[in-house]
Amino acid sequence: MKVALLSGGVGGARFARGLVAAAGAGNVTVVGNVGDDLEVLGMSVSPDLDSILYALAGLNDEERGWGRAGETWEALETVSALGGEDWFRLGDRDLGLHLVRTQALRDGAPLSAVTARLATALGIEAAVLPATDHRLRTWIDTAAGSFPFQEWFVARGHRDEVDAVRFEGEAGPAPGVLEAIEGADAILIAPSNPYVSIWPILAVGAIRDALARRRVAAVAVSPLVGGRAVKGPADRMLARMAGGTTPEHVAGCYTGLIDALVVDESDPTGPLAVRRIVTQTLMTDLAASRRVAEAALEAAA
Repeated sequence: MKVALLSGGVGGARFARGLVAAAGAGNVTVVGNVGDDLEVLGMSVSPDLDSILYALAGLNDEERGWGRAGETWEALETVSALGGEDWFRLGDRDLGLHLVRTQALRDGAPLSAVTARLATALGIEAAVLPATDHRLRTWIDTAAGSFPFQEWFVARGHRDEVDAVRFEGEAGPAPGVLEAIEGADAILIAPSNPYVSIWPILAVGAIRDALARRRVAAVAVSPLVGGRAVKGPADRMLARMAGGTTPEHVAGCYTGLIDALVVDESDPTGPLAVRRIVTQTLMTDLAASRRVAEAALEAAA
């Protein structure tokens, strides 16, 4: 079964690893969010793509939830001591990837080609694609002002309540993305924050259109457990922007784009416009991630 997965960072990356275990690496194409991308100290950083790469390569820090395992921070400490920009934490091991990406982009390679090169170097067999090679950035509108995503999320600790999410840039799909979606036997949406992880992917009009005219089942996995986010502000955003944190509110973020929603057994029951698939969705390890992926695949079959 060929599977196309739309994914954000930490939760999506864990799910992607379980999906590869369940479906086989050669059958999986992960389309990653790039709305979070930014430049730090002159380097091009793609946080969600990196989380996916590290997870699929078995290099991610499971305890911290982001970045590489066994990380050290000596370069960042030097940056801080010299009065440099240190609000976005880049570890020593992580720096190597960003340096390689930045040089390749400056040499004219598109992000999709660079990502494929990194995946190959890390021994990843699944296809990992950015949603677009073009500049696409997520902006967060709050009462305190409008902020680029990472400034709101990291520098401000996502403390500001969100009034709206918008996207900057005219973007077309990266090579291979539409082919992966249109050639898939199943389309999955990872348990990522709908507004800031999946909507930036869907902000690429051709990707949204491909999902809307799908001929196979599309299944989303809710990022909430018992109506609460495992990590991050997804529950707060849903409560404020959608009016609640039930499966119905999650599914409403994907109206017309999904056929089923995988929810946790602790989530509230109630009306749902799509099929409800109930399982344990907390991904504490690879086995748990694989179990959630298998539930989604079964729903899409």
